[in-house]
Amino acid sequence: MTLAASKGVVVVLGAGEDGVMSDATGTVIAGVIAFAAAVIGAVIAGRYAKRGAEAGGRKAVEAALTQVHGQAAAEHWQWVRSQRHQSFAALLAAYAALDEVLARIEPGVRSGAGLDEPSGREMQERALDLQTKTSQMALWGPSEAMNLAYTITDKSVIAMRALLHIARAGSPSVSADWSNFEQARGQMVQAHAAFLHRAGEIIRDPRQPVG
Repeated sequence: MTLAASKGVVVVLGAGEDGVMSDATGTVIAGVIAFAAAVIGAVIAGRYAKRGAEAGGRKAVEAALTQVHGQAAAEHWQWVRSQRHQSFAALLAAYAALDEVLARIEPGVRSGAGLDEPSGREMQERALDLQTKTSQMALWGPSEAMNLAYTITDKSVIAMRALLHIARAGSPSVSADWSNFEQARGQMVQAHAAFLHRAGEIIRDPRQPVG
């Protein structure tokens, strides 16, 4: 009879009188081997399960970070869109105010009544406000919108100066001066229409570079 020890388990390996292992002994040995195999298999499976859980965890974290990043980017562009919308609206309001003053003052100048000081000051203040609103747009861009806005300002100032020239010259009947003014007013309106069209496209698709 032989004693075999494995991890605290003592197994009696015995043989019958004829040297042949008994059925009971064989059954015990087979059970021990099966138990050891099960333990080893569980350990290996546990290691793979741990690795799988870690990999799954990393993927879950990466997916969450991607989602957060995407949401933050979307919120950022929504904020940029809001700021652009406000700056565009402010510019258009300033343009409308100057346009209204020019339209109100023109008939008096044409009739030879001249231009009183309050009206002249109001017109220049409106032009200055338009220039200010144009400069503020530089914070949000895009550059194409800035260029169109500066065109509005330039054409509007040219029209204002043309009307001031006629009023100060005291010769409202000079056709060449009025032709220059009317041309400037036409270019002012065209610049406004070009900006309005492009601004609408930018607001609908705001993911364009700032500045």
